[in-house]
Amino acid sequence: MSTPVVAVLGTLDTKGAEAGYAVERLTASGLRTVVVDTGTYAPGGGPRADIAVRDTVALPGDGDRGAAVAALAEGAREAVLALHAEGRLDGALAVGGTGGTSIAARALRALPLGVPKAVVSTAASGDTRPYIGETDLVLMPSVVDVAGLNSVSTRVLANACDAIAGMVRGAPVERPAAGATIAASMFGVTTPAVTRARELMEERGDEVLVFHMTGTGGRALEALADGGALDGVLDLTTTELADELVGGGMSAGPGRLSGGPAVPRVISTGALDMVNFGPRETVPERFADRRLLVHNPTVTLMRTTPEECAELGARLAARAAAREGPTAVLLPLGGVSAVAGPDGPFHDPDADAALFGAVRAGLSGTGVRVEELDTGINDPAFAEAAVAVLGELGGTSEEK
Repeated sequence: MSTPVVAVLGTLDTKGAEAGYAVERLTASGLRTVVVDTGTYAPGGGPRADIAVRDTVALPGDGDRGAAVAALAEGAREAVLALHAEGRLDGALAVGGTGGTSIAARALRALPLGVPKAVVSTAASGDTRPYIGETDLVLMPSVVDVAGLNSVSTRVLANACDAIAGMVRGAPVERPAAGATIAASMFGVTTPAVTRARELMEERGDEVLVFHMTGTGGRALEALADGGALDGVLDLTTTELADELVGGGMSAGPGRLSGGPAVPRVISTGALDMVNFGPRETVPERFADRRLLVHNPTVTLMRTTPEECAELGARLAARAAAREGPTAVLLPLGGVSAVAGPDGPFHDPDADAALFGAVRAGLSGTGVRVEELDTGINDPAFAEAAVAVLGELGGTSEEK
């Protein structure tokens, strides 16, 4: 077996000592390294760079730091992708402040899922979505600033190096032979539906990847679909559209429902009866008179109105109609979530009628298949119908 290679990224003009320590630690662990210098200027010390990104890109001459960081990030991305394609990268480790993290994260996010990748960063707290996106990149807090070697920084760097060393040396993950790979969208209030659907598809030998529709989940699903990793999508839970429309905390953005345009997809209206906020006190004052449900101490749900539901139905229909591949929309007329049925706190026939009516109107004459079932979304019959339709669209394996 060949010795694993770890790419070490850093701005050597300012973080040369830290990058050098990482190289020494990884080398002592029996690994090989490739040093990728993402700095603007030639370093005065530190390890020798195998790739100096500044030599491969056009940097602005007017001192525009933002433009320089963007150029270096793209150059670093191209460098690590080339190393991986050549079989010269089994994992990657970077170290940096906010600028260095921006460069490294742009590069490492491009590596395939499963390739070990981590950044020791001063930015590893707060909102890390701009750095991680929908990938398996790991951000490790540097605790102290990345400004020289000391008793704290060396311990943190050593742990990061040892973690990467363990990951690149790990045995390959074996998975049972599977048929189709299918993504399913789920929320707490649609869990019974997705669980039953997953059971049915797994009985056929399919692999089912379940995503929690918290914003990040929807973006991850669409990214995998775009990346060609999916054979079908059972998109029963589209609640993120409501957060996008009304301003809740779990929007997946305008790209929701757009990923993998040729991938067969069954879409439903799961949990479009709600907008998601944090603890009760975080609900904006303008919604004080709305119907609220404290789901748990950290999540408060707000019932969508008939007007909002009409817009949600129109948006769902427009995005479904814009898809290129086989697409169907299933409407659960008995309730779109566990709390929207006849006895539920979010039962609202007018809102449901507005939602379903807008979907019907928006898809009329489009060729998108629409099926209506007189059940709630969590009725086993609804899940069974959804799986059957996805199979008819070509998104699942044939039943064994």
